[in-house]
Amino acid sequence: MLTNIIKDLNAISDKEKAKNYSRFFKTGKGEYGEGDMFLGIKVPEQRKIAQKYKNLNLKDIQSLLDSKIHEHRLTAIFILTAQFKKNQEEIFNLYLKNTRNINNWDLVDSSAHYIIGEYLKDKDKSILYELAKSKNLWKRRIAIISTLCFIRNNHFEDTFKISEILLNDKHDLIHKAVGWMLREAGNKNIEAEEEFLKKHYQKMPRTMLRYAIEKFPEEKRKFYMK
Repeated sequence: MLTNIIKDLNAISDKEKAKNYSRFFKTGKGEYGEGDMFLGIKVPEQRKIAQKYKNLNLKDIQSLLDSKIHEHRLTAIFILTAQFKKNQEEIFNLYLKNTRNINNWDLVDSSAHYIIGEYLKDKDKSILYELAKSKNLWKRRIAIISTLCFIRNNHFEDTFKISEILLNDKHDLIHKAVGWMLREAGNKNIEAEEEFLKKHYQKMPRTMLRYAIEKFPEEKRKFYMK
């Protein structure tokens, strides 16, 4: 089955799109996606293939996750997410073992809250705080994006605590992720978000703050951006 899924992905590859994706996902030397390789396949097409092979065994999923090709890893992520409800603990553990392979923002953003967040929503969440303090960019992003699951269930405490850990992060992709999660929390409870912002907005990176207040009325946005 692994051979078939690779064959299906190769059949819809597009060299021009692959070049564009390589630029978009910053694969140049010293960039966050350095060395990543692309086939040039749109996400909806990958989702269709993931659906076709949704019963792929974990050994073959691991082979896809180990691939240097981005679409192999993302399709594996889609399959894991589809299988998660039936096999939660094993997939949670497999995901954590593969953080080295979940190494771009789209891989994280399409999975962390569905797998890590969902598994931890009624459990001890200390692993998220370990990830948030990691030197690895993608582990830190997994930590904050995972809390989207909690936000959707009206629990904001971990989002705010992890955001505090990441306030001084140097990477733009963390600024955007934290700002996004703060905005999502505000969509559920604006008072809770503003309580956080009033404590921290003066020292937050500007990108983080802009993302967090994006849906505020103009006057309020001006107040926070002063």
